Amino acid sequence: MKKLKLYLDTSVISHLFAEDVPDRMTDTNKLWEDLINEKYDVYISPVVTDEMERCSEPKRSKMLEKMGQIKFQIFSKTDEVIRLAREYVKGGVLTEKSFDDCLHIAFAVIYNCDVIVSWNFNHLVNFKTINKVKIVNAINLYKEISIIPPTMLLEGSDE
Repeated sequence: MKKLKLYLDTSVISHLFAEDVPDRMTDTNKLWEDLINEKYDVYISPVVTDEMERCSEPKRSKMLEKMGQIKFQIFSKTDEVIRLAREYVKGGVLTEKSFDDCLHIAFAVIYNCDVIVSWNFNHLVNFKTINKVKIVNAINLYKEISIIPPTMLLEGSDE
């Protein structure tokens, strides 16, 4: 069976250490075990690396150390990615202020990821964004993409 192609936004990596939200931290660490075991193909973008670099120490080093545990690829920024991100703003998906979030979506779509994994419920993992992305993608002849929290990738137990 083909592995799912996951795009991780920065919130997932950040939540590996989010002691203020222990349930999310636990679920993210469970997902991380799956990533270490290469259950999925993992991708990030220069937006993710830039956001990690802007984190203060010691968080930045911890995030980079965790990234060293998994196999992943970094997408290249292209004119097509930037153009699609602008289409998201023009289509009312998000505002210019959230352009980096539009870039996260555009990278995942342009590079044919199956899923965007995020804890960003304000801008990414919400009904309005998901539906508007679906519309903009259809208008621009791109495929639909799922935007989900890490929890949705975890296998439930039969207990």
